[in-house]
Amino acid sequence: MSTTQYLSDDELIERAIKALIDALGPGEAIRFLTMPRPQRLDSVQQHRQWQDSLDPQQFFEQIFGPPSLSI
Repeated sequence: MSTTQYLSDDELIERAIKALIDALGPGEAIRFLTMPRPQRLDSVQQHRQWQDSLDPQQFFEQIFGPPSLSI
């Protein structure tokens, strides 16, 4: 049984940035690293949005309706 050896965080970051620069070039690598990330919704907001788009009648029919036969 072999053990897995992980890189240190510094080594991982250094290798990843080098790979990114090698693949994209310095300008595009910097552009990628500084791109704004979309904000994630917290789970309560996400659930409320799901509920707002939900058709309750259709939902209840899917859950409690007769089972569908799939062949």
